Amino acid sequence: MTGVERVDPAAPHVLASDLSATRGDGVFESIGVFDGRPQAVEAHLARFARSSAMLDLPAPDLDAWRRLVADAVAAVGDEPQVLLKLIWSRGDEFDDRPTGWLHAFAMPDHTAEHLDGISVVTLDRGLRSDVAETSPWLLQGAKTLSYAVNRAALREAARRGADDVLFTSTDGFVLEGPNSTAVALLDGVLVTTPPALGVLEGTTQGDLFAWAEGRGLATAVRATTVDEVRRASGLWLTSSGRLLAPVVRLDGAPLPVDVDLTRDAVAALRAR
Repeated sequence: MTGVERVDPAAPHVLASDLSATRGDGVFESIGVFDGRPQAVEAHLARFARSSAMLDLPAPDLDAWRRLVADAVAAVGDEPQVLLKLIWSRGDEFDDRPTGWLHAFAMPDHTAEHLDGISVVTLDRGLRSDVAETSPWLLQGAKTLSYAVNRAALREAARRGADDVLFTSTDGFVLEGPNSTAVALLDGVLVTTPPALGVLEGTTQGDLFAWAEGRGLATAVRATTVDEVRRASGLWLTSSGRLLAPVVRLDGAPLPVDVDLTRDAVAALRAR
């Protein structure tokens, strides 16, 4: 990456012909920064590179992005909660060069969601669970800039009186949220969906599982059905900004909440 400079985020910078704007042709990552500590930087950069490869984008210079992350963390100073958005675009439609930028901004306080939980609805993604294998051109499992479907799903959740969405496959398996990873507590085991089912590999979920295993809690990465999750002892949506949000209602039905696990995990994730 060349030509890196710090600019005013309120000023215009992206060309009208940049394919990130005209086609959503690019990838991104969002890194939470809590009290000056960026979360899971290497996991995010590894996923950034995987997503780029899936879109046949030029490989991002990860060392340059590491420097950008460090510079952004230093620049935000004492802000307690910041989100860093890394964007890698195929670039100008009329110039065969990629463009990339990092945008740092303060994010809202999610304490209320940690304490009160969220209401979630299941929505069919319209794809089978084997889509990543049978139809790789659909880019399931890549973190692309094409977020129109995810935003539409969140609007549908709001119309149904819910806060968020849990996508399911047409053959009945739990997938992920529009911008989160699902983790269920099933028979004392924290379980998440494998990336082979066409979902993003969760960075916050990875840190959560590492913390849980250090406390002697069992974890597993396996396919789960919607019916299994409806009987779970707990369900959470994990993400870089919100960290860990317990689901208190799924499709209108109440779910149990492990208050202690949620509190301790959020504190541990913030400190990692």
